[in-house]
Amino acid sequence: MDKRVLVEISGHIAMVKLNRPDKRNAIDLEMFRELIEAAEQLNSNRAVRAVVLCGEGAGFCAGIDVSVFQGGGIGAVAGDLMQAREKSPANFFQSAAYAWHELAVPVVAALHGTVFGAGLQIAMGADVRFAAPDVSMSIMEIKWGIIPDMGLSTLLRGMVPTDKIRELAYTGRIVNAEEAFEIGLVTGICDDPLARAHSLAEEIAAKSPEAIRAIKKLINESWQKEHAGALRQEAVLQGQLMGSANQVEAVRAKLQNRPPVFADPES
Repeated sequence: MDKRVLVEISGHIAMVKLNRPDKRNAIDLEMFRELIEAAEQLNSNRAVRAVVLCGEGAGFCAGIDVSVFQGGGIGAVAGDLMQAREKSPANFFQSAAYAWHELAVPVVAALHGTVFGAGLQIAMGADVRFAAPDVSMSIMEIKWGIIPDMGLSTLLRGMVPTDKIRELAYTGRIVNAEEAFEIGLVTGICDDPLARAHSLAEEIAAKSPEAIRAIKKLINESWQKEHAGALRQEAVLQGQLMGSANQVEAVRAKLQNRPPVFADPES
């Protein structure tokens, strides 16, 4: 069986590619597993500083594979797989999307073609999303008589107005790239989203890795906190960075007008 998810690491950047082009990258149970495994492996790789998430073939992801609903499908495995996983509040199905949110380093998604249902939720797990002009997106779960249950209730907070989320989830309506940008589903529209994603990943990878990780942690964990808690977390994370080897290198490189040379974080 061909790998459903391909991972290639070059320098400090990992490319994660959904790889079922003959099925428009529809997600079956094996792809769920491989997506989670890819995120876990990358999270333990201290040399990785940014991730590019994309899809092979004509589109990013057409959603869940119909096979999941057949022959027992979800019903046969849902009991155990819908329980929270170790070290994460997300269950097996949610982790295919939420794991990219939990990843310690930034994830940049390059979207093209269809981004439906489960595919949309996986895309929303990324920190930044660049879309091709041909992108079409849909919270499509209502068409299967189910709810979006792969982390959308957390991943869209503060990103898309609540009334828009409701309308799209209630109807399963498909939106084009322009509307997706207008309402906040994508960060930007460009002719070559993969090239743009790589460019941003390279820019991120050139920065102090501990500082980048701390920024992601701060935004992930503080946006929903009360002000006092958010301010405390800012101070704690800054205290951990100040005087560290890479922070000192960032200052020296700036003062000496040269590119910094950062070491991979130890933990």
